[in-house]
Amino acid sequence: MLTSFSPTTLNPTLAVQIADQIGAAIIEEQFTPGERIHEVKLANMFNVSRSTVRDALRILESRGLISMTPQRGARVRLLSIQELHNLFEIRAVLLALASRRAAGNYQLTDDPLLKAALAELKQSMSDSTAYSRASAAMVSQVSLLSGSEQLTEMIASFAQRIGRYARLGLVTQKRREQSFANWKTLVAAIRERDQDLAEATHRRLAQENREAAMTEIEMRARVSVSSGRPKTHARKP
Repeated sequence: MLTSFSPTTLNPTLAVQIADQIGAAIIEEQFTPGERIHEVKLANMFNVSRSTVRDALRILESRGLISMTPQRGARVRLLSIQELHNLFEIRAVLLALASRRAAGNYQLTDDPLLKAALAELKQSMSDSTAYSRASAAMVSQVSLLSGSEQLTEMIASFAQRIGRYARLGLVTQKRREQSFANWKTLVAAIRERDQDLAEATHRRLAQENREAAMTEIEMRARVSVSSGRPKTHARKP
């Protein structure tokens, strides 16, 4: 839930902290696609100036989560099938590489971290939002175990942009169970230092999540048309 907060650190900056919170709220659909983002409301909520909120919104625009138009303000970007395909194509390559490297670099000291992350996934299975958060944490853990600072930064750089699509691919219990089975296979491959299996499994994870997210967007589009609701997705190019 998006709430006010009292920052206690200057690193990251206040604007980045606010952008992170608003971005997380967008991923979890506290702000829906196409919804207007009100600077004044956010400034009051976070007890900061409008200029700080504006800086945070510019960060979110650079992450691809909102669009800012002169005289019309900021709106959450509509979901896009084309963007989904483009992002997941990149994601599949990066995460497959991260898992391959994590398997190659595996040490016994990595085991507690992997077990804890996997346990969190299992515990959150019944809740799509909690599972999405745990899945994102698992991705971060694997990227760190890759041992590549550059790869980790690239994966983190568009984590929020792809996060709202990844969440859509995990809305059903069946999908989360399928995802968890793949994560178990991936963790086992990393522990066994099976680089080929680790790479292939994470590529499959990304691809299956992409297909499920696309199905969810298309289903929402049909519901939107039949009910006469405003569209929440962009047209196919």
